[in-house]
Amino acid sequence: MSDNELNEDDLFLQEMQGVKPIQAKEKVALAKGDISKANAAARKLAAETEAPKEDKNHLQTSEVKRVGPHDIMGFKRPGIQDGVFRKLRLGKYEIEARLDLHRRTVEQARSELFRFIHDCMDHDIRCILVLPGKGDRNINDPGILKSYLVHWLEDLDDVQAFHTAQKHHGGSGAFYVLLRKSERKKQEARERYSKGRL
Repeated sequence: MSDNELNEDDLFLQEMQGVKPIQAKEKVALAKGDISKANAAARKLAAETEAPKEDKNHLQTSEVKRVGPHDIMGFKRPGIQDGVFRKLRLGKYEIEARLDLHRRTVEQARSELFRFIHDCMDHDIRCILVLPGKGDRNINDPGILKSYLVHWLEDLDDVQAFHTAQKHHGGSGAFYVLLRKSERKKQEARERYSKGRL
């Protein structure tokens, strides 16, 4: 043993003189079965007494009419001018927001689309691009998300029109979507076009 090691041991013992071990308190054995039963009963009671949260998302996830992965789809509500729809179809409107739904489940896509449309309406966004993908890699059930999206877009009152995107924006795996003008945007348009008229 070297002098250096001996010195370290001596120093340690010197420092530890007068140190007493910590007194451990006696442990109480808990009956785990009783506690877990009590927790389960409390959770059950809380679940029964809480008012169920109302799901405002009315988009359905039950079976919808299927479309093919490469099908070109379009829809417009009555009152949408042909020129507006043509401009949408050709991708001439500026895309203000995008929603990518690749690799989402139907339920995830349903939730994200509903929230996204409402966020766009809150921020006065009119033209968006939604990308569900073609779904042509799913051999057993091709185009499933695309099929649901077509159904959901028609079911949303804020959607005025939609059309399959041009190739450079995703082609048959993407949709241009035109949203309803907010009241503020309508008022701005009225003011802009009525200037100079009496």
